[in-house]
Parts: sequence; C-alpha cells; structure tokens
Amino acid sequence: MTDIKVPHQRYIPQNLSDEELVEHAKNELFHVTRAYEELMRRYQRTLYNVCARYLGNDRDADDVSQEIMLKVFYGLKKFEGKSKFKTWLYSITYNECTTQYRKDRRKRRLFDALSLNPLDEEVEPEPVDANSSDLDRWLVGVNAIDREIIILRFVAELEFKDIASIMHLGLSATKMRYKRAIDRLRESFPPIMGG
Repeated sequence: MTDIKVPHQRYIPQNLSDEELVEHAKNELFHVTRAYEELMRRYQRTLYNVCARYLGNDRDADDVSQEIMLKVFYGLKKFEGKSKFKTWLYSITYNECTTQYRKDRRKRRLFDALSLNPLDEEVEPEPVDANSSDLDRWLVGVNAIDREIIILRFVAELEFKDIASIMHLGLSATKMRYKRAIDRLRESFPPIMGG
C-alpha cells in the first residue's frame, strides 16, 4: 500500500491569519517552512525587543531570540491552539528570558564570590546610557515582576489576561502591579507620562 500524496496547497502566507498559518505550518513542517517563516517575520522584531528590554543587552537578546525561534519551529506541531499563537509565543519568550536572566544572575554571584569583576567576563548587562529610551532607563531600576508586566504590555502588546496567564498571576494582581508600576513611571518621568 502506498501513501497518498496530497498536492501542495497554494496560498499567500501574508494574506493568512496567524491561526491559518499555524495550521499550514503544522502540516508542512519540517519540509516546507513558508508558513513558519511568515509567522516569525510578523513577530521577529517585537520578539527581539522584548528580549532586549528584559535582558538588558543586545547579545543575549539575539541569542535568546534565536533559541525561541527554534523552540517554536520544533514545538509548533504540538501547539494545541488553546491560546492565541501570539500568547503562546510570548509565553515561550517569557520563559526563555527568565531562564537567561537567572543564569546571568548566578554567574554574577559566582564572580562576586570569587572576587572577579563581572564586567571583565561580560556577563553584566550593558549599562543604559543617555541615548537609551526613557523606558529603558526606568526599567533598569524596576523589580523583575513589574518589569516583565510592563514589557509584555507595552512591547509585546498583550492583553492583561494573557500576561496573567504567561506569568502565572491572577488577573487582578497583574492589573494592580501594572497600575503601581505605571504610577511609579509617572513619578519618574512626568513629562512623558503626562504627570
């Protein structure tokens, strides 16, 4: 008995929704990557920006972005569609950034314990200079959870329910932390936030 080959379906990836692209990618991967490439094209810039803001440097952001794209490539066939693709993608992004951030923090503690200068080992996030955006300068001093909420809201443009799901927080706790962080941001940068 021979396998019946289904003729390759013609479609224009740019004209399809994320959900349609996910279905095409599930059927095509690993031999054809058109649908996957379009999904990544749509989110690549924002994905990188989320990583850069979260991790504080371009080198780590680039590495983590590549790792995320590989995880999506190999995990897409298992994506069940219980959430939007965008939410699933940023859930992976959040987890990868958190893992990288913790690795960097452990390295810095080890270097401190061994009396090494972490800057010599290039594990310290790049300092935020005067040319950085006000948001980047503010994010340096914000606690990790509030920083993550702000990045997922402003950079990834996710809804509060999606942020709460990704971060395993209650919806009301997510909104409360967001409001407090925005209030602190307004205090820090009144001309920007209209304060």
